[in-house]
Amino acid sequence: MPEIPLVPLHWHLPAHPKSVRRARHAVTESLPPALRPNLGDDLGLLTSELVTNAIRHGADGRDDDLIELVLWSADGHYWLAVSDPGMGKPALAHPGAEAESGRGLLLVDHIATAWTVRPRPTRGTSVVAGLAYRGGG
Repeated sequence: MPEIPLVPLHWHLPAHPKSVRRARHAVTESLPPALRPNLGDDLGLLTSELVTNAIRHGADGRDDDLIELVLWSADGHYWLAVSDPGMGKPALAHPGAEAESGRGLLLVDHIATAWTVRPRPTRGTSVVAGLAYRGGG
C-alpha cells in the first residue's frame, strides 16, 4: 500500500501588513518540532518576504483581498506557496545600494532550494518556494 501523504496546510489572511507576522507564526509553528531549529528561521523569512510582496504588489487595496498560503512536505522539501489576486509576474530585481526596498526576491532566491512563479487557474499569481530538509519531518 502506498504511503498516504500529509494534507497540505492552508491559510487565508487579509492583504494587510498585520498578516505578515500572523503568516510567519502560523507557518513556522506548523513545522514538526524536530525541524524548527533547522528550518524555522529560513521558512519564517521566506514567509515574511513572500507575504509582504503579495500584499504590496499583488493586492489591489480592496478590503476583501486575501493572501493564500499553502504549506506541504514532499520529496525532502517543505514547500510554501503564497498566492495573491494580482496578475503581475514577480521577478528578481537588482536595486542599487541606496534603495530601501526591492530585495525580497533576492532573499528568496538565496535561501530557497528552488522557487518559481505560477499563474493561478482563475485569477492571480502564486510564488512557490522550497526548502530542503533531512529527516524529522
